[in-house]
This record gives sequence, structure tokens and C-alpha cells, in this order.
Amino acid sequence: MRVRIRRGKTAFKLTVLGLILLLAESASAATAIQWQEADKGLHAAEFQSTFNGADYAVTLVKIDPAYYSFKLLCATEHGKEPLSVKQWALQDHLVAAVNASMYQADGLTSIDFMKNFSHVNNPRVSRDNTILAFNPTAQNLPQVQLIDRECQDFSDLRTKYRSFVQGIRMISCKGQNVWSKQDAKWSSLAMGMDAKGNILFLFCRTPGSVHDFTQILLSLPLSLKSAMYLEGGPQASLYLSTPKISLERYCTLGGLECDALKFALPVPNVIGIVKKPR
Repeated sequence: MRVRIRRGKTAFKLTVLGLILLLAESASAATAIQWQEADKGLHAAEFQSTFNGADYAVTLVKIDPAYYSFKLLCATEHGKEPLSVKQWALQDHLVAAVNASMYQADGLTSIDFMKNFSHVNNPRVSRDNTILAFNPTAQNLPQVQLIDRECQDFSDLRTKYRSFVQGIRMISCKGQNVWSKQDAKWSSLAMGMDAKGNILFLFCRTPGSVHDFTQILLSLPLSLKSAMYLEGGPQASLYLSTPKISLERYCTLGGLECDALKFALPVPNVIGIVKKPR
């Protein structure tokens, strides 16, 4: 963006005012995040964020992989019926969990590549550009990565991890919103990785477009390097429980009140975290 200064102080003031208004419009979601410590290496935040004149209810959970291990649980691997995210967490002693991805009409199979050690839920690597990888094969590797296939070599990284969840990219390698604008609105669940390697569960309860949710995330002081869409609408769920903080978040499709859904829907696959032994 170029700003020209001409015709003295009046023109300069008008130009600066225009620039301020433009920045306010494009980054109106900027919000100070007040993190609450749920446990060592685990923080949560909830707030209202304003974007394009609308208020959005946002929930964030930030996870330091130095203190937490990631687990992928699939109904196809464990011979279970789909459960709510909270039920998965309680049965498998997870500190926090989200549903792992969108799934196919059979109610069990992820729409993209999903693998956990020797169990393969979906063997097909689609065109989607983001893949969560964890359970590394060597100690010198990052414990968890949110891989961007446009700027990282997944064919190489695929041999270095044991668990994978593929999804739709929201933020490019250059930090740009790559989700097209749309009219459809729903609550959204995503996962991000920041510049320090923390993993974030990102949930917007208020129905809105994924493009706008991505803009909100980019405007927040999160230092996001990448983000991957996990689920939207009534299936999108987040659960966290520690002695300090307990929360369960889910919503419904646009056009309906969030409170119309009185219970979280069952899902076949979840990503959860457990505390590492210290």
C-alpha cells in the first residue's frame, strides 16, 4: 500500500485518516487476549471479537507440546460407535479434545488422509494442503507439526511421523487468508500452529463464514504460522477439563440460535491431548 503526501498538512491529514479507516475495516477483529492458565503449558481464552460490524464468540486453547502428547482416536480403530468429543475425552482420559476432521457419509471415514500408527482410517491423500503430523519416529524431530504441503516436503515428512490428519488450509505459508469469500455461515472449528510451535484449538461459536473467521484469527496477536479447518456446524466441538478450567463448546448451523442445540453431537474421530509424565 502506498500513501502519498501532497498539498500540505490538510492533504496529509486526510490521507492518514483514510489509511486509519482502511486498517480499521480490514483488522477490526484485533482483540487483546487474556489467557488463563489451565495447567502448566496449557492456556485458554474466551472473548467477543468484532469483525465487519458483527460480534463473534471465540474460544482458544493453546497447547505447549513440551508438556502434552497428542492422540488420534478413531471409532474404526477402537471398534466404537461415534461419541461426543466430551465422551471421547472422558473415556480416554484426555485433557482436551476436538473432532479431528470432517467425515464421509458412512459416519466413520475422514474425507482426507487419516492414519494412526498402523491403523489407516483413510489412505487417500487429497489435494488439501495442510496435514497435522505427530508421534515422530525420532527424538530430534518436532513432537507435532502442522505441515503446509506448498512449502514443505510431505513425501519426506510422511516417513518421519506415525499419526496424520489432513485438512483444508486456511492460512498460506506467507500468512495470507486462502479461504474464498462465501455467503454461507456456520460455527467453525480449526487448529493452528504459532511461531513458537504451540498448537492451538480455535473455535468460533457464532455462525459466520470461514473466510471471516480466518481474518479474525489473522488479526489476533497469535503469531499464527498456519491453520487448518477441522469442522463446521453442529458437529464442531471443543472440550477442555482441568482442575482450574472446564469448558465444552459446540454450536449449530447459521440461521439458528446456538442454544437450539442442547447437546454435542457424536463424531467418529478426535484429536486429544494427555499430560506427559514429568
